[in-house]
Amino acid sequence: MDEKILDLLAEICESDEVKDDMEMELFESDLLDSLGFAEFLVELEEQFDIVISPSEVERQDIDTPAKILSLIHDRI
Repeated sequence: MDEKILDLLAEICESDEVKDDMEMELFESDLLDSLGFAEFLVELEEQFDIVISPSEVERQDIDTPAKILSLIHDRI
């Protein structure tokens, strides 16, 4: 499942780098912004039936692929 989630994140960020560097700062690298993260959450819900509201998370909780995966694991 992690691989599919990372594939989705890579698609949203338009970069496969997010699959290789789990500690990459997504917002600082301009690979992800608030709109992109909202799009990621919509796709996450549609594809995996995992619901996370953007208002439930702080930016520092989702700024790396590793943190995003950890957040998702905590929800399932």
